[in-house]
Amino acid sequence: MAYLGIDLGTSGLRALLTDAEGAPLASAERHYEVAHPHSGWSEQDPADWIAALEGAVAELSHHPAFPGLRGIGVAGHMHGATLLDAQNRVLRPCILWNDTRSHAEAARLDAMPEARALSGNIVFPGFTAPKLEWVRAHEPETFAQVAKVLLPAAYLNFHLTGEHVADMSDSAGTSWLDTGARDWSDTLLDAGHMRRDQMPRLVEGCAPAAPLRRELARAWGLAGGCVVAGGAGDNAAAACGTGVLHEGEGFVSLGTSGVLLAARGGYAPDPGSALHTFCHAIPDQWYQMGVMLSCTDSLNWLARISGKHPSELTAALGEELRAPGRVRFLPYLSGERTPHNDAAIRGAFTGIGAETGLEELTRAVLEGVAFGLRDSAEALRGAGARLDRLLAIGGGTG
Repeated sequence: MAYLGIDLGTSGLRALLTDAEGAPLASAERHYEVAHPHSGWSEQDPADWIAALEGAVAELSHHPAFPGLRGIGVAGHMHGATLLDAQNRVLRPCILWNDTRSHAEAARLDAMPEARALSGNIVFPGFTAPKLEWVRAHEPETFAQVAKVLLPAAYLNFHLTGEHVADMSDSAGTSWLDTGARDWSDTLLDAGHMRRDQMPRLVEGCAPAAPLRRELARAWGLAGGCVVAGGAGDNAAAACGTGVLHEGEGFVSLGTSGVLLAARGGYAPDPGSALHTFCHAIPDQWYQMGVMLSCTDSLNWLARISGKHPSELTAALGEELRAPGRVRFLPYLSGERTPHNDAAIRGAFTGIGAETGLEELTRAVLEGVAFGLRDSAEALRGAGARLDRLLAIGGGTG
């Protein structure tokens, strides 16, 4: 028996074939582009995801274990709006998570008392509901044809199974889900001029979603039946992969952006702190996370303007831990999410003197990022989350 894990990322798709015990057997990767037709816009053609999947599967199908494939799980970037008509045709490019065009629509939805009360979250411009409000206002002919709205991972599930099905963790980032009840909210759907029949069927991430389509099973040369799982949003999948499942467990992800995530045994939203509170990919569990928008990106920025490699900058600091220096860095190069929720805020250095050099600036950047992550830790503690054990993941851990 073999199993296939699919990671639908913003810049590419990665596929991992494992044996029944989860040991890796083979992997494949395909890349695609993001379109930016206007400032603040970020879109992708879902056909590129399907082409990437088929290319990865074609590569993995040469492995002798592949015909014994029994299960598939898809994790994907959250919040994207893939719009289908009644014939399941894609109506327009998918509006991605980092698209900010719907800021006015997000503010209007967020001002409604029931929005935060039911979803457990601030309605951010990157979430799905304000995207559909933007389409309604600016592309009414397209909006009138919308029969289903699928998140990117759910669209891959549709390609694999022929059914409109999504998991709880991904769906919690739409601003249409009653996150505590783990079901679509008619109140939130009404607020966004949407209907329940336009939503996919909900399943838990670890539950079966549907069988793999027979046409695909034949084309892929599979010897028996194969089930597609509900799947997960990207951070919920990372939490499952790192064993962050129960209260007290968490991880810090050091990437372009920084994430501090804590598993929660109950539903305890705190949207005023700009924490995200989402369903976990396992039943009756939730997670909360704080997000900073410029984590390793802050050091990459300093490296770029100084003509150095990031490793050169950090090597000069040595390995001895020291108290914070006089120079301070505010790591808000692209605005900030937790706890400030301010898209317009920007970074700054303070405490610079004539004697300040690149080493002091590097140290200040690392300290500023660390204190930015501490902001998320304090927000999580304020919401009652325990952080007994943290695992560091992401490119910034190297």
